[in-house]
Amino acid sequence: MKNLFILIFLIPILTVAQDDLLNEIDTEDTNNAYATAAFKGLKVVNFESTKLVAKQEFTLIVSHRFGSIENGFDSFFGLDDAVTRLNFVYGISDGFNVGVSRSSFQKIYQASVKYRLLRQQENGCPFTIVGFNAVLINTALEKDNLPKLEFIDRLGYTTQLIISRKVNTNFSVELAPTFFHDNYVQQNNQDNSQFALGLGTRYKLSKRWSINADYGWHLNRADNSPFKNPLSIGFDLETGGHVFQMHFSNAQAMNANGFLGQATGDWTDGNIYFGFNLSRVF
Repeated sequence: MKNLFILIFLIPILTVAQDDLLNEIDTEDTNNAYATAAFKGLKVVNFESTKLVAKQEFTLIVSHRFGSIENGFDSFFGLDDAVTRLNFVYGISDGFNVGVSRSSFQKIYQASVKYRLLRQQENGCPFTIVGFNAVLINTALEKDNLPKLEFIDRLGYTTQLIISRKVNTNFSVELAPTFFHDNYVQQNNQDNSQFALGLGTRYKLSKRWSINADYGWHLNRADNSPFKNPLSIGFDLETGGHVFQMHFSNAQAMNANGFLGQATGDWTDGNIYFGFNLSRVF
């Protein structure tokens, strides 16, 4: 079964085109009538969006999550407990990206592919559909605590189908059915294979500002699990060659397996994390 997950990761599908961020505007392509700029960032907040990096373009995404703000000045509103993720994404073609990242949350390394299957088009397909596959390594697990730990226990896998629609010039939505698998889970009664449905939206407030939100509905979480469904809300600021995303979330992890399976915060009691994603195009 584990070999099947690896096989899924290795079989992405190549297809059509992506506009350069620096030339992209919130209008329709008058030549092909393709919908553009449904999302300006590669992520809505936590979830991947249907945007891809253009061919031969290199993008660095620096993601930061402070600790919970509920402790106030004791942790300087989370500054003392911050985690960081560096994600490098390269456009092999306009419709096919590869990425590698490292997160200080559980010292996770990840390799990923992201590829466009269909593109929203006037008088054509009503949606943009993108696939995303990743394999990660949790290097924070220690044999001192887990004597039977093997390398394969450190591995996790993610498969997403991301479906977005630009409803009008200002408003976009997406659904992201997600399968993720961790060879090691913290809860004994939690299935290693887990399923979730991601929901995301973007509303443009001005030429450069938008408000974004996403939510992950975990479909088979263990009954006694302490973890929560991730809810994130924030703002995007586009400034030429980069997009700056500022947000609040009840999940500190930034890999899909982490924020879907291990979100610990609770919006009702103020246990939330402030953070940002900064994308820079080279």
